[in-house]
Amino acid sequence: MNITIVGRKCTPRESFKAHAEMKLQKVEKFFGADAAAKITATVEKNVKIVEITLQKGGFLFRAQERAQDLEDALDACVDSLIRQIRKNKTKLERRLREVSFDEVFNTPTDAEEQDFDIVRTKTVALKPQTTEEAILQMNMLGHTFYMFRNAESEKINVVYQRRDGGYSVLEPDGES
Repeated sequence: MNITIVGRKCTPRESFKAHAEMKLQKVEKFFGADAAAKITATVEKNVKIVEITLQKGGFLFRAQERAQDLEDALDACVDSLIRQIRKNKTKLERRLREVSFDEVFNTPTDAEEQDFDIVRTKTVALKPQTTEEAILQMNMLGHTFYMFRNAESEKINVVYQRRDGGYSVLEPDGES
């Protein structure tokens, strides 16, 4: 597994890196050696935050945990990832029994093959807006995300409110 460790407002020690590699061996058995993991360790006032993003094929798994110690946050984060993987692995295996778990991760699946319960489809009019206007509109609606057409790039974007209270923008990659 290709592991990248990034520190924000801190420099992770070698002991943390060794602990992370050891803990991610539990996850590697699900994905194999060609998966990529990015670990971001952040230190804020009284809390340490660890975020792990795993990528294999077109699938992403992400977990973020907070604790008083980086190792404790890492342990909780890995446990959370394992729960996510097992939950989704069971769903995928139930639906596609004849295909191995690795083959599912190497081939894209159609939405028609999945067992998701879509309860509502909504159509939205996308008028050109700045990111700030979109955030204001999202807050006025009381939503945690908002899709809009970016006035500068003319591309469809999504703004969302993060757990830490900040905002993020999702932009399409490439020519979309």
